[in-house]
Amino acid sequence: MIKAFKVMLVPNNRQRTRLFQFAGTARFAYNWALQKEREAYKVGEKFISNFDLRKEFTVLRNSAEYPWLKTISNNVTKQAIKDCVDAYQRFFKKLAGQPRFKSKRRGDFSFYQDTGKIRITATHVKLEAIATSKRKNRQQLN
Repeated sequence: MIKAFKVMLVPNNRQRTRLFQFAGTARFAYNWALQKEREAYKVGEKFISNFDLRKEFTVLRNSAEYPWLKTISNNVTKQAIKDCVDAYQRFFKKLAGQPRFKSKRRGDFSFYQDTGKIRITATHVKLEAIATSKRKNRQQLN
């Protein structure tokens, strides 16, 4: 039997900053992929595949131009690129309008977190690559 419980995350300042960095990186990857898709569309191509975009993004990630990309989990950028490709495929199937760029001002701050890498202890919810508190937390999860 699976015990379900409600968990409210209360990140400290360092963790909150890290969460915003993850969301910002997801937005960057989505917008980058969308720009590539729009450039391809302008020259008459259908769309660039998820595999090709991720391969190109890996080269970008390893370049000296964007060193901060290496500090963020690659799962975040992979899912953002996949979301962009899915949105473009829906556009070509006439199921949705043309995808729009993500903005800091418009929309929600979100990113993909691999559920296999989430650890729940008696006092903490540990997310992949998010700074953890070194202080002992006496609050119990209910």
